[in-house]
Amino acid sequence: MSLVAGVDSSTQSCKVVIRDAATGALVRSGRASHPDGTEVDPEQWWDALHAALADAGGLADVAALSIAAQQHGMVALDGDGEVIRPALLWNDTRSAPAAADLVAEVGATEYARRTGVVPVASFTATKLRWLRDAEPANALRVAAVALPHDWLTWRLLGYGPAGRSPLGPDLSALTTDRSDASGTGYWSPVTGDYDLELFERALGHAAVLPRVLGPGATAGTTVHLPARSNGEFGDTPASVARHAASGQETPPQAHTARADVPAGIVVGVGAGDNAGAALGLGASDGDVIVSIGTSGTVFAVTDHPATDASGTVAGFADASGLFLPLVATLNAARVLDAVRGLLGVDHDELGRLSLDAEPGAGGLVLQPYFEGERTPNLPDATATLFGLTLAGATRPNLARAAVEGLLCGLGDGLDAVRAQGVAVTRILLIGGAAQNPAVRTIAAQLFENPVIVPAPGEYVADGAAVQAAWALADHRPDWPLSIAAQPAQDFQPVIRAQYAAHRVTG
Repeated sequence: MSLVAGVDSSTQSCKVVIRDAATGALVRSGRASHPDGTEVDPEQWWDALHAALADAGGLADVAALSIAAQQHGMVALDGDGEVIRPALLWNDTRSAPAAADLVAEVGATEYARRTGVVPVASFTATKLRWLRDAEPANALRVAAVALPHDWLTWRLLGYGPAGRSPLGPDLSALTTDRSDASGTGYWSPVTGDYDLELFERALGHAAVLPRVLGPGATAGTTVHLPARSNGEFGDTPASVARHAASGQETPPQAHTARADVPAGIVVGVGAGDNAGAALGLGASDGDVIVSIGTSGTVFAVTDHPATDASGTVAGFADASGLFLPLVATLNAARVLDAVRGLLGVDHDELGRLSLDAEPGAGGLVLQPYFEGERTPNLPDATATLFGLTLAGATRPNLARAAVEGLLCGLGDGLDAVRAQGVAVTRILLIGGAAQNPAVRTIAAQLFENPVIVPAPGEYVADGAAVQAAWALADHRPDWPLSIAAQPAQDFQPVIRAQYAAHRVTG
């Protein structure tokens, strides 16, 4: 039995799944935490990766591994392979003015045509422009720019700063995949090439960019990386200086557990997190994934690229050779958290209350922009409750309005994806909130297409495991998807009609 490992290096933690390459059966798993914040020293990801691998029982019997990770994060390297400053993550919004500057210079329509996206603060290009403007000395030192999964893969292959890596700082050995490259703002999913003019417009000069490998490709094989004692990760003078620059006097305490990485493990191409999830779910043309976590995402696997000059739909590439148009919302599961708190109930009781109300919640509509909104782009908006009457002012109606409002926001995202010519055959509902029976039931009343709820799982890490098996066997595995629920279709047009009547778009 050949085993493969998939890694999800997310914003909050590093998760590892080890699966049977032939059947996809889960053999074991592990995880380790990441530090909080919107900028992080990448050495902390490296530390957490080793700890998560150790927690998963190590790699001694693993034949291949691949890494999926949070998209967009800016890892700036100097000529010696040292990280210049803490990586700015996707959720670091200090680059919003830089995004506006880039759009003003190039034009939204032209940006969408050339890269499939219109820059917002999350994309790497905007962070490079911020670096050029805010830290020009650091910007001038940049010899290469990588994304989180690119950098981790590079380190796993034995590259890195001189004296702390077996193969040294060979920047030309950096690799990435098309899904992560498509989130930078300087790579085209249509041509498959970097747009170097846009890159240099952002940073101010040329630099090494990772080679973009195709689906199922192999980035290389590991060299032997021995387990290290506590304190040997992230405690170099350069790391201490980076932490001091970010307000930390010393690096955070490293994880104590370490995994020995054997030589000769095949390393897959890796992916961005959403593309990894699509691969882990086995999504194909016609599938739309609706993910309800802290934020909400709607993304589809389709055979043609998306180009949306409004910026609502990001025209990403996927990890299978197709495309991944994506819409993100800021307000998702926390909408339910807020209303649950108002009603003084837990999530189970919130769900039961919502199903005690009729579809449409007695005319009550919650527009759930509690923290502003990204789709539509209303960063200063607040939540609004419409249609409140004496007869309708009930706990069940408020509970149901919360669920309906959350799902209507995602329904608007689905409409935007459809407007890009995406055909929808079924909806895969994932994320923590998807495990609530009321959310499932109401989703089947709000969406016109069949709703499938996969069993809870680490689908980003699973997608990376699929890549590892693909690289090992030279063909994409077809692992079964475990289904938790398939709620009966019960389309109730009143839900979205009411929401649309009160929608604020600008």
